Amino acid sequence: MEPVPENIRLLRGACWLAKLRWAAIVCVFAGTFISSNVLNIALQDGALYAIATLLSIYNIIVLVLLNRVARVGQEVSHKAVKRIINLQICTDLFLLTVLLHFSGGIENPLVFFFIFHMVIASILLSARDSYLQATLAVLLFGLLVLLEHKEVIPHYCLTGFVPHCLQKDMLYTLGTFLVFTTVFYLTVYMANYIATRLKHTEYAYRQANTMLQEKDRIKDEYVSRVTHDIKGHLATVQGCLAVVVDRMTGRLDEQEADLIRRAHMRAVKLTNFVRALLRLTQMRLSNKLEMDAFSLSKALQNVVSAVQTKADDKSITLICNVETSVEKIFGNQFSIEEMISNLLLNAIKYTPANGTVKVSAKSNEDCVLVEIVDTGIGIPKEEQSRIFDEFFRATNARRAERDGTGLGLSIVKYIVERHGGQILVESEEGAGTAFKLSLPKMA
Repeated sequence: MEPVPENIRLLRGACWLAKLRWAAIVCVFAGTFISSNVLNIALQDGALYAIATLLSIYNIIVLVLLNRVARVGQEVSHKAVKRIINLQICTDLFLLTVLLHFSGGIENPLVFFFIFHMVIASILLSARDSYLQATLAVLLFGLLVLLEHKEVIPHYCLTGFVPHCLQKDMLYTLGTFLVFTTVFYLTVYMANYIATRLKHTEYAYRQANTMLQEKDRIKDEYVSRVTHDIKGHLATVQGCLAVVVDRMTGRLDEQEADLIRRAHMRAVKLTNFVRALLRLTQMRLSNKLEMDAFSLSKALQNVVSAVQTKADDKSITLICNVETSVEKIFGNQFSIEEMISNLLLNAIKYTPANGTVKVSAKSNEDCVLVEIVDTGIGIPKEEQSRIFDEFFRATNARRAERDGTGLGLSIVKYIVERHGGQILVESEEGAGTAFKLSLPKMA
């Protein structure tokens, strides 16, 4: 998975903060109503409802701004997003201070809701910015407490919640402010420490992942070069043996002829294995497929025609049922035909004589559903999760057919995923197998 750019990560964080603000707005409306009308706590209802309304308008403006920035995508400035987040937190702290002023000031236990903003700032911003936000919160709260204590601004006591007004109690006011300040800076320190460690760990994982991808690419290049060279030599050996097999009748005794035939058969199977391995590594190295619109119906018919002889050799009934609603899809026709061919050949190989193999396709909204069902030997339940692994073959498949590359289904899965589709398998040992594919109609 590609790492998310820092500017996009911050943009998502800014959007997340805006969504959280809607929850805060609902809480202000509901809390004010319940406290005033149910709990009979003296509140400045009008002012609190006005602040909640102002918060709503402000949040809508923030969301509009973020939507405009999001349209820019990868080009959005990292500094611009940081400014938006800083602006949001600063505005929230100011409005929260005003909210506290009209709801009891230092008497209101919601004063510690300031801490949530410090945690968010520590997660999204740098240590410097989060400490600056903490300092702003401390100054705003300290100024509110000082002005109410000196009666420069009125204090709205929480009658019904506290026995008497507390803003004039110097010891309580000073003690609360000191605890508030200490908790704030400790919160920022711990949140920053945890966030920094997580970022370092994430960076280390990304570096390790990059190294693994590079090593995997080097491995694939090596395998590609080696298999390409081997394929050439094997093709020559196979060709020479084929000539001998065609001309050896009557010239060799039965034992010699059998050895030549076995050598030729092994050369053919080894050549097929090398070709499959080369095909898989080439696809993984290129990581791209040339795609265009093509008729899936015609592609399926091409594949069925190509494997019909194999089915006839085992007296297997091969059924192709494509609904008329199936139209063109966007993809690489060669790869899709190769994928269906692999599945059909597997189905024919592991279906006993006189069995049935059916391929069907139908349209389903924005994708096409393709299903290949056989009446073959099935796949053991405990092994079904591994059938798409490279070189893996089910135990009953190895018993039924000794020779096999174990790469066919790996290629199938890779092609499906490169087309943005999905593949599922349903099977019961001894009762057949069904492969279900979904392929997007468009890219």
